[in-house]
Amino acid sequence: MCGINGVIINTATDKAILRNKLAEMNQLIFHRGPDEDGFYLDISESASVAMAMRRLSIIDLSTGKQPMYSDDNNLGLVFNGEIYNYRILKQQLENIGVTFKTTSDTEVILKLYEQKGVDAFKELDGMFAFSIHDKTKNKVFIARDFFGEKPLYYTKTKTDFIYGSELKSIVNYLPNKPSISLEGMNLYFRLTYIPAPYSIYENIHKLESNHYIEFDLTSDTFSIHDIEKQKPVEKLDISFNDAKKKVHDEVMKSVETRSIADVSLGTFLSGGVDSSVVTHCLAEISSENIETFSIGFEKQIYDETDKSQVVAKLVNSNHHEFIVKESDFKNNIDDILLNFDEPFADSSALPTYLVSKHASDYVKVALTGDGGDEVFGGYNKYYMGKLNNRYTSIVHKNVHQQVLKFSSSFLKTKDDNRGRRFQLNRLLKAFNYDGNQYWNIISLAFTDEEKSQLFNNNVLIKDTFLDLKDKHNQHKPKNLTDFRMVDKNVSLEGDMLVKVDRTSMFSSLECRAPFLNKAIWDLTNSLPENYLMKGWNKKYILKEAFADKFEPKFLDKSKQGFGVPVGDWLRSSLKPELLSYIDPKFIESQNLFNIDYISKLVNNHINSKQDNSMRVWCFYTFQKWYLNTYSIL
Repeated sequence: MCGINGVIINTATDKAILRNKLAEMNQLIFHRGPDEDGFYLDISESASVAMAMRRLSIIDLSTGKQPMYSDDNNLGLVFNGEIYNYRILKQQLENIGVTFKTTSDTEVILKLYEQKGVDAFKELDGMFAFSIHDKTKNKVFIARDFFGEKPLYYTKTKTDFIYGSELKSIVNYLPNKPSISLEGMNLYFRLTYIPAPYSIYENIHKLESNHYIEFDLTSDTFSIHDIEKQKPVEKLDISFNDAKKKVHDEVMKSVETRSIADVSLGTFLSGGVDSSVVTHCLAEISSENIETFSIGFEKQIYDETDKSQVVAKLVNSNHHEFIVKESDFKNNIDDILLNFDEPFADSSALPTYLVSKHASDYVKVALTGDGGDEVFGGYNKYYMGKLNNRYTSIVHKNVHQQVLKFSSSFLKTKDDNRGRRFQLNRLLKAFNYDGNQYWNIISLAFTDEEKSQLFNNNVLIKDTFLDLKDKHNQHKPKNLTDFRMVDKNVSLEGDMLVKVDRTSMFSSLECRAPFLNKAIWDLTNSLPENYLMKGWNKKYILKEAFADKFEPKFLDKSKQGFGVPVGDWLRSSLKPELLSYIDPKFIESQNLFNIDYISKLVNNHINSKQDNSMRVWCFYTFQKWYLNTYSIL
């Protein structure tokens, strides 16, 4: 586990200068790999290839150093991540006569590429971003894993191609600060995050999950390809009991492969279905008591440590529980939010960072339940997607417009409490008669109508999702499989995995997600949808597969989620800073926002006239990023 950086220049470059630039890029991501660094430099008359990495040693502590070279020195590799099936792949290669010098997964990637070229990438079960310089082909290949667990940004100038694990390295390398991407900004204010291939900067992109870049050094051009083409989903003819056994076995196998490490590891345990299942599986295969970590809150509505305590007692873990206060977040908020390098308004990043920071005092690897909702159908929003079809078939569109007018005042809330009124209001706003309901459901901040009031006309893009719909062939998602596919390609890649990667790596902790396993994803896609969501019972087959491991009905208990009361904080400790962000001179100098609209939105929230937590937090995190980046106040 580490971070990578790379530069390709279309001319010969002084080695010392290039190495110094790489060293600067590496230093900015020191937190991703504090154990060691490595540099690869290859200079020719027509091109300069420079690759670097920072390493957090997890597997093969003594010989897994990078960059790694092929025996003939025609290949060089830098790698960020873990390959969980590397032992199986290594054995297959040894069976055909391939020899190895190390016990690392890094060397397996290199040897597999030697045998199969880019077709090797689809055989890797893991989380990764890596680059391979192939001197024989005069090309550089840069790949990202199936789910997008590991990040990869890139940009192309007239002379340079720059890529890296974090935006900060690329931005620091460029001679001038990039301008804001209107597409990225519009997506952010709809979603609260920016999914691939966009970033907040013009001409800096994220490599999409399950893709690789092929950079041709001869022509100084690049192309992007799928690692594995998405195939039509074929449903299995399988009984529920047989499917339940397969789910159990695949999850157990995935936890086992993701627990391979030469260092200590534990789990994040929230007490929800996903983290409880992963924790139980790890405890079952471990010879010693495992370490578990949970975080609680002073505000009782957000605190669910009682659930994690039940599981910790059940598996007899060494349980570590941390109760955090508003002051804990206030002291860390700038570091946490600014480490994302672009606006990111998922407030659960704050507790994720704190639990990662605490866990890193005890272990170097933590297993998480991330991806369980997307893989097994666990979100409330999947109900909302199903309800849309029923609602729109019964309620005429004109009647719905009247319902919305009535509900906007009747369901208005004043507190940061995401209860029934909040959920019903969100549901009514999401209902759509044109097939766009699910895109509305995942829009957690501003609707397109609200964005038209928020932004000046010079920055507004009305159909924010048009390119994403085209790219993922999801113009009108209508069933559970469609909803989950949108989440995999957009929400999971752009939000959940970004949150976990940046906050855990900021603490030099590696997080692994057993549910993010292609074999499990393919299995759940092939099952009848009612195996995943039976009536209103979410994650039905996962809960049934592990029901006998827990107290009766424990896995059916409701779960609040990993939220924090940012709405309250925006009225208290963060209020002075928030008010400075709507200063008329500041807003005017930005030339982005409608001062009347945003001032009313913020002041109504501060004065408790209306709870605007999500939208105001989205604005707050953007302004914090903007001020830090462009320093105009």
